[in-house]
Amino acid sequence: MHWARIGEVGFLGGMRFLHWVYRHGGMGPFRVVLALIMPWFFLRNGVARRASREYLARLHETSGGATPPPSGWNVFRHFMSFGENTLENLVAADMREDVRAPFSAEGQASVYRHVDAGRGVLIMTAHLGSLMFLRRFWRAHRAHVRLTLLAHTRHAGRFNQFVRLLNPTMDIDVIQVDGVDVGTAMLLSARIAAGGIVVIAGDRIPATPGAPGKTTLAASFLGKAAHFPVGPYILAAALACPVFVVFGVRGSQGLAVTVRQLAERIVLPRRGREAAIRPYLETYVTMLVGACAEYPLQWFNFYPFWQTAAGYPELARDEKPTKPLA
Repeated sequence: MHWARIGEVGFLGGMRFLHWVYRHGGMGPFRVVLALIMPWFFLRNGVARRASREYLARLHETSGGATPPPSGWNVFRHFMSFGENTLENLVAADMREDVRAPFSAEGQASVYRHVDAGRGVLIMTAHLGSLMFLRRFWRAHRAHVRLTLLAHTRHAGRFNQFVRLLNPTMDIDVIQVDGVDVGTAMLLSARIAAGGIVVIAGDRIPATPGAPGKTTLAASFLGKAAHFPVGPYILAAALACPVFVVFGVRGSQGLAVTVRQLAERIVLPRRGREAAIRPYLETYVTMLVGACAEYPLQWFNFYPFWQTAAGYPELARDEKPTKPLA
């Protein structure tokens, strides 16, 4: 079961409504509405429930019991965490509140050095925490860094439209990609050359995946092989720029950002590309596992990540798209 076949429920309308509640009532009413909405999603979306439970079970086992067990309550907490993350994305887009929001950053000196020198970088992130944290992070250091976020989602254009309504001066461009063609590559190269930052998630395969080894590679993730995209590494080689892995999550003291350099430059040979990519992929997956273990309820892939219908009867029955949370 591929994530792209899963319907995304009420995306733009839901974003508008939640933002309206927050802007007119603040965090309290937002949490009340969230507590009313999430039980509906929880009960209605069996695929998302089982995907969350599978993830929590694997994480609980591989962490030696250090993370929450896969109980119904913890699955619901996982849903609620996703809802709170939605608010954080809205606030980050709005930029009226997040300037004052506390955050901590670790390992940022090396990437700031490149940015200050006018050298663009590629950021690899994940569906972990808030994907909009980057705007807070960069504006705290340098106000006018251009961010280009590559997204495997048909909602990219509508999300761009929505955040422009919130903030006409928004300095993040969200581009829908199912593969990087010549035109997109030229655009991204120009932005890197101008000192911009290109952001791509490394934990979701293309919407129209090709043969394994061409668009994806399998790596051990939480005790079982899962497919990850090779696109970010091919793109990094094409852009010939430094590559960093950055995660932004809710910590005890506000937003917590961690920055790790993956490579000064990724060079891929014409032959043996898969073998050349694998060390970078495995390093990325190791970083992702560590972040999931530290923030277990903030990884948001509510679909059968290990690409199996086992335990998902509705997926085994037919091929009609179902509607989990994300």
